[in-house]
Parts: sequence; C-alpha cells; structure tokens
Amino acid sequence: MYTKKMFFLIATLLTLALVAAQCGGTEPTVSPQEEAPKEEPAPEKEEPAKEESAKEEAKEESSGDLPDLAGREVTIAIENAYLPFNYISLDTGEPSGWDYDAWDEICNRLNCVPVYQEVAWDGMIAAVGQGQYDAAADGITITDERAQVVDFSDGYITIDQRLLTRKDEDRFDGPESLAADEGLLIGSQVGTTNYVTAEELVGPGRVVSFNDFGLAVQALLAGDVDAVIMDETAGQGYVGVNAEDLQLLGSSMESGELGFIYPQGSDLVEPVNAALASMKADGTLDALAKEYFSDNFTVTYDDIGEGAYAEAGDEAAGEEAEAIDLPDLAGREITIAIENAYLPFNYISLETGEPGGWDYDAWDEICVRLNCVPVYQEVAWDGMIAAVGQGQYDAAADGITITDERAQVVDFSDGYITIDQRLLTRKGEDRFDGPEGLAADENLLIGSQVGTTNYVTAEELVGPDRVVSFNDFGLAVQALLAGDVDAVIMDETAGQGYVGVNAKELELLGDSMESGELGFIYPQGSDLVEPVNAALTSMKADGALDALAKEYFSDNFTVTYDDIAPTGE
Repeated sequence: MYTKKMFFLIATLLTLALVAAQCGGTEPTVSPQEEAPKEEPAPEKEEPAKEESAKEEAKEESSGDLPDLAGREVTIAIENAYLPFNYISLDTGEPSGWDYDAWDEICNRLNCVPVYQEVAWDGMIAAVGQGQYDAAADGITITDERAQVVDFSDGYITIDQRLLTRKDEDRFDGPESLAADEGLLIGSQVGTTNYVTAEELVGPGRVVSFNDFGLAVQALLAGDVDAVIMDETAGQGYVGVNAEDLQLLGSSMESGELGFIYPQGSDLVEPVNAALASMKADGTLDALAKEYFSDNFTVTYDDIGEGAYAEAGDEAAGEEAEAIDLPDLAGREITIAIENAYLPFNYISLETGEPGGWDYDAWDEICVRLNCVPVYQEVAWDGMIAAVGQGQYDAAADGITITDERAQVVDFSDGYITIDQRLLTRKGEDRFDGPEGLAADENLLIGSQVGTTNYVTAEELVGPDRVVSFNDFGLAVQALLAGDVDAVIMDETAGQGYVGVNAKELELLGDSMESGELGFIYPQGSDLVEPVNAALTSMKADGALDALAKEYFSDNFTVTYDDIAPTGE
C-alpha cells in the first residue's frame, strides 16, 4: 500500500510539473507567515490581496489583444459522460468538468456565448466535420487521421493511456505480459485512440469493442475481458468508483495531446488558440489542471448521469425533442426496400418469423414522429439502388454507404452512423497481418458482395482480377470457410456478426481500410428527404439513436446468421 501511495504521489507531482512546464506558468510565492514581524500584522493581511491583484494584472495583460467575437454563439458538442472533462452532477443536475470551465473562460475572453449540445462519442467527430456543430470538447486526442476530417486547436494537455484491470490481477503486470498471453482479451471504446492502441498491442482478434467505456468496464468487472485500455484520467475515475475491484496497472503505453475540434476551415481555430495561449500565460490552465487532473478532483462515475448515453424517453430528453418542430405526413404510407439478410440492420428471425434489426426500429420510430406508415418490401441488394432511383420504392434502408457515385442516382438522408471496412479471415491466418500484406501476395484472393463499397475497396486493394464476386456476403463467407478465397472485405458491424457465428474459425484482421457514413436513399427530388432528416435530428437530440446503437452495435446484440431466415424465405 505504501509503495502504491508513493507511486501515485510521485506520478501526480510529475504530471503537475509537466503541465506547469508546458503552460509556462508558475504559482505566486507567498512569504512564510513567520517572516513577517509579529508587531506589524498588516503585511500578512495585505499579501493575498496583492496575489489576486498580480493574477488579475497578468490576466488582463495576456488577454488584451484577443479577438472579439461580438457575442457570437458557438455550438459545442459534448458527451456529458467522460470524467473529468464533462458530466452532469446527479446531486445538482448541473453540467461541469474541465471542458465546461475551459470553454466558459475562452468565451469570456473572446466575447462569445458557448452553447453546449449533448452528443454521443461515436458520431461526434463526423458530425463536427459535417458542420453540425461549431466545435467539440471531449478529451479528443490529436491524430493525423482525424485531421483529415476536422481541424484541431493547439494541444492543451498531454494524456497517457493505461491498462485498467481487476484488483487481484496476477496473470500479467503490464502491456507486454498481457500481449504475450494469447488467451487474454482487451476491451475498449470503438472509434478511440485507445482502441487503436489495443489492436496494435494484441491484434484485432483479441480486442472486444464497446460503444462506451462504461460497458467495457462492466465487462471487465464481469470477467468477460481481462483489461480495458483508456486514458489515465478517465481510468482514475473508474478506479474511484470501484477502488476495491479495479486498478491501473503497468506503465503508460501511448501519450498524445488533446485538443478541441472544428469543421475544416473554421474561423474559430485562431481565436481559440489565442485564448488558450493567454490562459497558459496567466496560469488559468495550470489552475484547471490542479482542479481536475489531481487528487483535488473527487467526482466519480457514481456521482454523474449517463449523459449522451441515457435511455431515450428520459424527461429532460423528451423536453429537448419537443423543441424540434417535426413535419406531419398525415398517415402517408412509405414503401421501404429492405434486404432482410444483413445483420444487424435487417433480418427475419427463424424462431418467430418476425422481422427485426436497426432499420426496422429506426423507421418505425421515424414514422411515429412524422405520422407515416412504413411498408417494408423485401428487395435483393444488387437491384436495390437502381429500383429506388427509378421510383419503384419511396426509400431503402440497408446499411447503405453514402458515396458521390450513388448520389448521381439517388438522394441520401443525413448520415446516421460511421462504419469502418475490415478484413474477415480464417482464424489461423499467418500469411498476412492486414491489407498491405494481403495485397503483396499476388496468389491471394478477396471475396465480397457485388455492388457494395466493400467490393470497390477490394478492387482498389488488389485489382479486379483477384476479387471474387458473390451475390451476398453469406456466400462470400462460405467460400472463405471453404478456402476458396483468402479474405472477405465487409463493414465491421456485419463482420462482427459472422465472427459471432464462427468464433473458432473467423476473425477480423488488421486495421480498417475505409470508413464512410451510412444513410437512407430515396428517388432524386423526393419530398421525404427533409422530413426524415428532421426526424433523425430529433432522434439524435433525445438519445433515441444512441439507444439503438447500444442495442444493435454492441455486445448486447447476439443474433447470428444461424438465427435468421435466408433471403426470400
């Protein structure tokens, strides 16, 4: 116990020292009380006032030349579920955290008004990149890949990644020994740099994905995974809640600077960077670091609400949804083309004969909000886009990636989720470890479904002569299991479904190759585009889309291809 306490104290002091060094600020030195003459107590009473005066003067000097945004409102996407950056206190119902204090101060200096919008992590970067929000604050690591989608502020702090484990863990003592034991699994939140670190450490076949870190930690406590990789500050929050059950183990694996994000070309980048520089100069960032990144911060996950991950239907969420004025389609029937063979989006249960999946639940909810009647029509994928483009159906829902080429034929809704493409391979594959290794061996073949973006990716990776086409992914996977092809390229969510059925035979291998947003499609010029977009916006605002993501794009979804009826039956 003594050693752990000493380690934590030393780590804390080093962190504060690094932050102080980065920020260039130092704490004012107060003369010890005993140095003041006892018969002249006045200087002792005046000293704090002098300190405050010096701080205020430094603040005024550092912020004197800052831009004036003239009271402009700045919409800021924020998760409200990530300690110590942002959260909603259960006791008070009030928002708080480093992000709130930092942005409140930034806008105080720039003369702007921060308008915080609760947004789930999985869609945050894409939404900002599309200009839905002016900025986002959520402890976001600055990476080259993300910089292709959004602009970053200057970094405001450097964070280490750590292993969170059960308290009694004795099978490994850090990242290297965890990686050495092939029977151990790591959990992490999809779309994070922590997830990337996990895959680099143990390979994608040993990483279990979760939609948020809370679910990953629950799986750790239940013994479903053996460790979780997360940022150290967030890990300390979970240890605070579960001090008897959890610990941060081993040395840090990666470190990266955190920054705010904006749509590319945003005119906010330079003003906010100037405000951050002034906050470094006058010690404000140091003060925030002491408040939130030290033992002074005692808030735990038991003290806060679920934020962007609260179930749809909560009272506060309902009030927010009511603020969105949705069109009334007056009971109109809408024909929706659907494949019924693409997990987790759509399927027919063998057990009940009933349809299910994300597409059904999403469109049922959309029509509840718009006062319409969804009429689902089973249509094979290979003719779906053309049929909708010709007006045979009012819409289609089938996990359809938004592309410029398809937009020449149909209109798209706003994107509702971002999906990565991955390689599905046989479990013991040792001839290649990812897309580049596969492409380098000219004898290897890739299978994919014709007419999909996955098929296009396969052709771009190895050329058309090495791509074997199939009418559906089920046939492609059968060919993979039989050894007729060496890999199948498909969307990660679909791939997880096939791995679920064939956990001993199949795995997702290597990094993602492409990522794209999914959307519904309509005939060009359809009057449904705007109403459905409005419904999707309201479902984002009140948490309905987050609830669907938890149900279908996480370990909560257990339906496999063995559980569903083949197309047309």
